[in-house]
Amino acid sequence: MSDMQVLGREGNVSDTQNRVLRNTYALLGLSMIPTVIGAYVGLQMNFGWLAAHPFMFAIGFLAVMFGMFKLIAVNQNSGVGVWLLLAMTFVFGIMLGPILQFALHLRNGAEIVGLAAAGTGITFLTLAGIGSSPARDFSGMGKFLMVGLILAIVAGLANMYFQIPALSLAISGVSVLIFSAYILYDVNQIVRGGQTNYVMATLNLYLDVYNLFVNLLNILLALLGNRD
Repeated sequence: MSDMQVLGREGNVSDTQNRVLRNTYALLGLSMIPTVIGAYVGLQMNFGWLAAHPFMFAIGFLAVMFGMFKLIAVNQNSGVGVWLLLAMTFVFGIMLGPILQFALHLRNGAEIVGLAAAGTGITFLTLAGIGSSPARDFSGMGKFLMVGLILAIVAGLANMYFQIPALSLAISGVSVLIFSAYILYDVNQIVRGGQTNYVMATLNLYLDVYNLFVNLLNILLALLGNRD
């Protein structure tokens, strides 16, 4: 194979990766619309039943969530996958209801929500910019991040029983670091060809951004929340 053919093939791969990245960012931006609508719906709902049975709800929600992930993965190469993804983001928006209700009952709650959103956006743009360089390889982080994520989920479920505020704050701090690192990892996977489907790439990045926002908001509410 000639040098020109090799260069041409490398160029095509790069074009494909760039196209996946562009489509991912476009769909990620679109997914924020049903999330905001869902969050508005969630603000109007009564989540008293959630407070009464938090552990059972968390287990049920995790089961539904992984079921939706499976459906999206099965339909990732069709328009159905896109609609399923948008439906999932609407559900995730609704699930912001409890923390947003709590935040907006604080005197400075709206400012804290805005600060968490701004912090999430700045973090995403910064880390996505770093991860989008194909010269950098963050693939080695994958296994460590998965172990950290599993431990954080287990610790979160356990704390629903123990109800220790300091532990909740520590879990949120660790989760902020994990999902920030996942942004680096997932964007880098796209530009290096490890992820070639924009629907699945969007799903991964959406979960990174969503969980980063929720955990950052939890930390800011604990540190800055004015309950007077």
